[in-house]
Amino acid sequence: MRTRGLEAKVLRLMNQANRDFNMITEGDRIMVALSGGKDSYGLMWGLTQMRARAPFRFDLVAFHLDQGQPGYDGSPMRRHMEKLEAEFGIPWEIETQDTYTRVVDITEAGKSYCSLCSRFRRAILYKAATRHGCNKVALGHHRDDLIETLMLNLFFAGSIKAMPPRLLNDAGTHEVMRPLAYVPESHMEELSIAHGFEIMPCTLCGSQESQRKEVKKLLAELSVKNPHLKGNLLNALRNVQPSQLADSDLHPFYGEVNGPDDLKPMAEVDLHPQDADEAACAPASPSVHSSPLLSIL
Repeated sequence: MRTRGLEAKVLRLMNQANRDFNMITEGDRIMVALSGGKDSYGLMWGLTQMRARAPFRFDLVAFHLDQGQPGYDGSPMRRHMEKLEAEFGIPWEIETQDTYTRVVDITEAGKSYCSLCSRFRRAILYKAATRHGCNKVALGHHRDDLIETLMLNLFFAGSIKAMPPRLLNDAGTHEVMRPLAYVPESHMEELSIAHGFEIMPCTLCGSQESQRKEVKKLLAELSVKNPHLKGNLLNALRNVQPSQLADSDLHPFYGEVNGPDDLKPMAEVDLHPQDADEAACAPASPSVHSSPLLSIL
């Protein structure tokens, strides 16, 4: 794919996500979290292009967190941010917080660092956003991240949830948005090569194998037979039918008294004997809810 055509595709998908989820509005001040990976570099590039074409004003702030990892070299990020300031007038900050030591000390041997590292990093991001007067935080999660998270929760957490393109954090202080929600990872890889981004690999996890890698491999294998698989999974996140699920918090199976005598009639289900046995023995698990999704316009 030629660079100009690739850029046009990425921007078209970013603009579509922005329209579908009303991510960017006039007067927004958006902090862009730059990790040094291909996705966050590409996200910042896309947002600068969108800002240049927008019929209203919004501001961008670049932010990078030095987590104190051994062998960390922040010079590529500093060069990139200085370039952003020179070309686009974007203010920036590189903050140093030794989350590396804390994560390694707390995480059990053999377990992945990713989840705890993410929580520490997100808390620091919110504080930085407040410091810079930003009302929104933009993250570089792309389409594949969204659908892989959906599958991870289905397979390993027993819940149906993913990464919403736009949400309000638990404290209600900041909006988080994912402008790359429709962009395939392959596009971001090609964009990174085309622009020569200086990638700063995350060395915290090292060679740890993760469940996400297993899901990524499975999706790649299934996509060989069904090229529309990932697109279908993304569409599934926008085509939820709660009445066809079994969460009693979404719709009551029992009456207001919540007792078996008040059970309301339901559609009959034709179960084979072995299916009925399995259903009767299936363990019950509490429902897990994500942060409240903002209004999608």
